[in-house]
Amino acid sequence: MNSEYKEGKSSEEQEKKTDEAKASETIKELGQTKMPEAKSNIYAMTIIGQIEGHIVLPPQNKATKYEHIIPQIVAVEESNEIEGLLLILNTVGGDVEAGLAIAELITSMSKPTVSIVLGGGHSIGVPLAVSTDYSFIAPTATMTIHPIRMNGLIIGVPQTYEYFNKMQERIINFIIEHSNIKRPTLKKLMFTTSELANDVGTVLVGGEAVKYGLIHEIGGLKEALCKLRSLIENKKYNRI
Repeated sequence: MNSEYKEGKSSEEQEKKTDEAKASETIKELGQTKMPEAKSNIYAMTIIGQIEGHIVLPPQNKATKYEHIIPQIVAVEESNEIEGLLLILNTVGGDVEAGLAIAELITSMSKPTVSIVLGGGHSIGVPLAVSTDYSFIAPTATMTIHPIRMNGLIIGVPQTYEYFNKMQERIINFIIEHSNIKRPTLKKLMFTTSELANDVGTVLVGGEAVKYGLIHEIGGLKEALCKLRSLIENKKYNRI
């Protein structure tokens, strides 16, 4: 009897170590742990560093892979325990199509969503920040608005310009539809030449993003969670 007990206990300890090893590997690979099980009704999703799309970034780059984020969004939408999504951003931007794909998926969710920009929400991080139902930005956080850029070999033909123009319009339309900023204001900020040295665009700090209607409110984690819980409760009330 004692031997069986020890064997059972040893088996449980081994399974626990295996689960801990898997969780550790998940943190290394995705930058966060697995989906919480009934511990919280809010799921925190982080998008940090550079958003990696179809091209694999060098290993020294801190990156968020869109093929990892998309299944997580679907899992949150499908989960019976998770009632809201908190999107935490500290990104320099990255792949335009990958960023837009994530933003479009988030905005199509049926569950309440809130974003918070910490550090930076630059470039394609702007559509991501406005893709949620409500958005916050830390007082010292910054957001860079600039025209679309491409790396690598670019063929200088009219078709290339047309592609750039269509992609630019996709970004502009998305931002306008999901924030309170006006088209003339956004385009003015996007194509300003006096703000950035040797470049085109504008850097907005905290309150400036709110003033222009890009972000709803200045705030941190406490405010973001409070707002998300309020949205969740309102959704429950409207169901009754």
